[in-house]
Amino acid sequence: MSINNDALVIAGRTFNSRLLAGTGKFSSNAAMVAAMEHSGCEIVTVALRRVDIDNPEDSILSHIDRSKYLLLPNTSGARDAEEAVRLARLSRAAGCEPWVKLEVTPDPYYLLPDPIETLKAAEILVKEGFTVLPYINADPVLAKRLQEIGTATVMPLGAPIGTNRGIRTRDQIAIIIEQAIVPVVVDAGLGAPSHAAEAMEMGADAVLVNTALAVTPNPGLMAAAFRKGVAAGREAYLAGLGEQRDRAEASSPLTGFLG
Repeated sequence: MSINNDALVIAGRTFNSRLLAGTGKFSSNAAMVAAMEHSGCEIVTVALRRVDIDNPEDSILSHIDRSKYLLLPNTSGARDAEEAVRLARLSRAAGCEPWVKLEVTPDPYYLLPDPIETLKAAEILVKEGFTVLPYINADPVLAKRLQEIGTATVMPLGAPIGTNRGIRTRDQIAIIIEQAIVPVVVDAGLGAPSHAAEAMEMGADAVLVNTALAVTPNPGLMAAAFRKGVAAGREAYLAGLGEQRDRAEASSPLTGFLG
């Protein structure tokens, strides 16, 4: 497959970028906008708890060009399914498209997603017509259950949110990718462009990055680096990585006309 016609399709909608960006933690709205622009992203996620979705002059929303980016509200901070569903309904009532990044994180210390409450909320929101992108631990069984009820993606974490530790759940994510019937978006913990490249080399369909862009002194430059990392990883996946071996194998013949 050529990289030129290798689009990401989520719920029937086509995107040219496989890098999704978050909008939290930036030192200024200008820094956030620079990261969005240099990342080449087309989907940006916004925490519903941080914005006044009814107010077009909100300090964050007013800086996001909705004609250029799909605004993906997230339910960050929701402690259970009921709270997550309520937040999603509020965003739709305020005129947002019925897309939601579902996050249910009852543990304030590690911010790990609750699998039971996530599945419960996803079932409700899918039935109500939402396009649901659930943030989950790297649990292949849960990923299958979510796909079976109709979520648009699954979004397994590489490491806990904001840790920048890279893909610590590699084996589980590999199983999720192998069994996936919807796009797999690796989310959380990706702290360097090489982490994004690794996810894409594994066969992930996309990655979502926030903290790594927001905490650097130069968000625009870091976003550009992540953009290249995603593209490089995807190209390597499409090209096909060489088989790993336990023993050395010469790349050139050991015998020839010199002896």
